[in-house]
Amino acid sequence: MDRRAFLLHSARLASLAAAGSLPGLTLARNITSNPFSLGVASGSPRPDSVVLWTRLLPDPLHAEAMDSAPVSVRWEIAEDEGFKRIAGKGVATALPELAHSVHVDAGQLQPDRWYWYRFMAGDAVSPVGRTRTAPAADAMPGALRFAFASCQHWEFGEYAAHRHIAAAAPDLVAFLGDYIYEWGPFALQHPLKPTRENESLTLESYRARYAQYKSDPHLQAAHHAAPWIVTWDDHEVANDYGNDRDERLDPNFLARRAAAYQAFYEHMPIRLPALPDGPLRYAHLRLYERYAWGRLAQFHVLDDRQYRSHHACPRPGRGGSTTVGASCIERTRADRTLLGREQEVWLADGFASSQAAWNIVAQQTLMAQSTHLPLDGPEGGRFWTDGWDGYPAARDRLFDALAKHRPANPVVLSGDVHSFFAADLRRDFSRPESSDNPRLATEFCGTSVTSNSRPQARTDEYVQLNPHIKYGRSDVRGYAMVELKPSVMEVRFEALDDVRRADSGKRTIAHFAVEDGRPGIFKAG
Repeated sequence: MDRRAFLLHSARLASLAAAGSLPGLTLARNITSNPFSLGVASGSPRPDSVVLWTRLLPDPLHAEAMDSAPVSVRWEIAEDEGFKRIAGKGVATALPELAHSVHVDAGQLQPDRWYWYRFMAGDAVSPVGRTRTAPAADAMPGALRFAFASCQHWEFGEYAAHRHIAAAAPDLVAFLGDYIYEWGPFALQHPLKPTRENESLTLESYRARYAQYKSDPHLQAAHHAAPWIVTWDDHEVANDYGNDRDERLDPNFLARRAAAYQAFYEHMPIRLPALPDGPLRYAHLRLYERYAWGRLAQFHVLDDRQYRSHHACPRPGRGGSTTVGASCIERTRADRTLLGREQEVWLADGFASSQAAWNIVAQQTLMAQSTHLPLDGPEGGRFWTDGWDGYPAARDRLFDALAKHRPANPVVLSGDVHSFFAADLRRDFSRPESSDNPRLATEFCGTSVTSNSRPQARTDEYVQLNPHIKYGRSDVRGYAMVELKPSVMEVRFEALDDVRRADSGKRTIAHFAVEDGRPGIFKAG
């Protein structure tokens, strides 16, 4: 609140505080059940600060159980788990206009240090979360361990992947989109059979979906273990939406998107700049951001949904994606963008100015070309229009920026396609081994936490058709673990034994490495 992010509420809160009559002080004492049923979270780490989050909701499936008055929430962050050495504390107000969510930008912290934090409302005390600050800007850490994951549809399995992420105790978690899916029945148990119903269209329904997901103890544990860096993909709003257009071509879609974006903010440990007033003030939220880990790594976190050109060659009367061949001339138009011009310039500037040993582009979907048919066939290849293959000119501009500015050790992290992939990124994918077509970057794409995918036989065909893709696996769910050092990045693809079991084991199905100064993948084990 001290960042004045929500101007609509500031005058009201000031008057209440001045009168000494914040009604939440009384309400908090009257809460008889646990108001911290959704746990706590932290994220957006800087060398001197981190965002702390919670939402007050005694019953995850019944928001009406929460009174409509504001609630005063105390918070503490400490240098020890027993809260003997308090590093910061204060009082925040959980507003009903923001679903009683709380965002605290805890500052004046020491760099490169673990902290523990908690919230208190009346006599209720939240779970304790563990978080950490980034190293100082001029420091060179010896290592960074982080997980990255995406696509966790409640309908398609248990969150055993998050249980394993929490057990690994990483320094950081990067989540690359599809934190929720906009449809499915409301229940606290993951169902045995997916059912498409209750599609989210309103702010209340998106809030309810986040509450359902965040009720899971394993997802909470992963949030309690480390700070998160997050971005979104399509299902936080609607399948395959692009900019201001959804599959249905709904003329009121921007209002739906504003509701979804507000719900995303209410449930994520992120910072936002000041917003304009008005009913659609959440319709445009800048989410792309850079996070430095000392001189070891620079994370360039992208948003490929909000600013993109509409999908090329859609089906008649529909928006969203399809697969197309060479006859779709629109797909290759030079003016088409996936990131928007402003974000493209911002990313190129980041490449130009970065002094980090490793430059990690954290974004939503597979960047490597993935034709579904031979390029020399009668259709000239076949491409899915929702990913980077639907925007090849935008991908070329990104590659041009890499070639021009030559940031050290660029690595792209991806999600969305519910498959593990490891690929070399080259300017011309049709000539993967040509000496004048060098590797520009390396890409690692993670499979889904739960969401289903295509048969492995089809993925094997994709790998054969796209020789720059060195590995592909679509028949398993899981996440990826990264061990980053100045000299090498090692990536392990972790697959669950059974996505339907919360107690599922996991195994490393592939282990890759990228060496400093040598773009490209080699198997490390």
